Amino acid sequence: MIAKKIEEFIYYLKEERYYDAHEALEEVWFPRRFEKNKEIQLLKGFINASVSFELLKRGREEQSKKVWANYLKYRVHLFDINSVHQNSYYQLSRLIEHKKQKCSKRHKT
Repeated sequence: MIAKKIEEFIYYLKEERYYDAHEALEEVWFPRRFEKNKEIQLLKGFINASVSFELLKRGREEQSKKVWANYLKYRVHLFDINSVHQNSYYQLSRLIEHKKQKCSKRHKT
């Protein structure tokens, strides 16, 4: 199920449908949100990245920056986990970083 949701998340990010991207990964994260599991926390970070992009899209730059900081806080788990989805997480992280660069140039944050 995680692999399918990651694919959906990536699709929605590329389409700039950030709210939908958030919803895709939240289906995996939400039932497990209280676990002290680094992979689940990494998923929370990816969700925060999509929320940050949505806020930026809506012109709420200060809130976007705060949520982006949460993404960065959880992104460090990318290097602390051993998962069958590791490669997908790396690709997703690169896509998010690339999208952030594009959004920053567009919105001058």
